[in-house]
Amino acid sequence: MLSLDETIGNLDFFLAELEQGMLDHGLALRLGPMDHICYRAASNQEYLDLQERLAPFGPLLIEGMIGGRPISTFKLNHSIPSAFGPIPCLELAAPKAGKLHTLGLEHGEIVVPSLTQLLSDYPWVPFNRTGLTHSAPELTLSMGTYQIKFHSQSLADTIAIEIASNQVISVPADYFTH
Repeated sequence: MLSLDETIGNLDFFLAELEQGMLDHGLALRLGPMDHICYRAASNQEYLDLQERLAPFGPLLIEGMIGGRPISTFKLNHSIPSAFGPIPCLELAAPKAGKLHTLGLEHGEIVVPSLTQLLSDYPWVPFNRTGLTHSAPELTLSMGTYQIKFHSQSLADTIAIEIASNQVISVPADYFTH
């Protein structure tokens, strides 16, 4: 079996880039736990292949349609160690039609007590605020090809709420056949 690094890329490099980006903007590394990292597949076939190759690293918490494409979330058997604390989950995103994204490791998400407080404490940081109006509000900090997103609720908690309230949109059975 391949290691997680061999499966999705150099995690140490990716996490070091996120860490340096935070420090470059004067942000504390321990604002809250990084609850997951995200890998964006280049094609639907890569998404399906990676879904299969990631299965040994932990159970699939959920797969659903988000923003018009499938996204899978895995609860890792062994959290990824990082300067942000242990990272327990990995999100795998299928490509979004008509939109250009970084392929491969793309972002990490940190759970903070309050997005409003984060903005107040770090007024000089150029957060993208457009996500504040989403059902799960977020702030995004772009750092070259990578991003850090900030939420006030963990992905695992969001998934649990969506499952309990029957809000998960299933991937259509024919999604990958056309």
